Amino acid sequence: MTRRRRGLSPEDRDIWARVTRDADPLHPERRAAPPPEPIPRPTPTPQAPRIDPFRIGGAARARGSTHALAPALPDQIRAQPLRMDAKTHKRMRSGKMRPEAKLDLHGMTLDAAQPELVRFVTGAHGAGKRLLLVVTGKGKSKPGTGPIPNRLGVLRHQVPQWLRMAPLAPLVLQVTEASRAHGGSGAYYVYLRR
Repeated sequence: MTRRRRGLSPEDRDIWARVTRDADPLHPERRAAPPPEPIPRPTPTPQAPRIDPFRIGGAARARGSTHALAPALPDQIRAQPLRMDAKTHKRMRSGKMRPEAKLDLHGMTLDAAQPELVRFVTGAHGAGKRLLLVVTGKGKSKPGTGPIPNRLGVLRHQVPQWLRMAPLAPLVLQVTEASRAHGGSGAYYVYLRR
């Protein structure tokens, strides 16, 4: 770190002048003229920050769904890259493959549903099963009338995310919306790795 050299303050110059007045110089020929007065720096004038006039609702955004993922989640599932055999995937989506195990999460809270889903998927994987059906339901059809907004279809939106997180992500090969015969948009096919 380099230090910036400062000039002497007026008080320091006065003291230095008194000390050097009585001292005998070692080399009188080197005696230099007194240092020039430093140029005073202009002091910045503080300016108050500019504040725009306040307007009610000026920065408010338009209200959409009470659930941030509501319109986008089915599209996210459909847009997932295909990680399994295309022929098997087509048979699964059309409902021609029969699920080997089924988990119904109707009426469960998020706190109860997640451990149940983890237990179900890990148990089915341990048993060598490949195709699972997880029924979440579609959720309420309209928001409640209370002051606190409620999310529509919470389990329907949360289950695919749980399946993409640890400890289930390494076990799951593909998550797809179920065919109409097995619950449609209120259920998911979970295809497990071997």
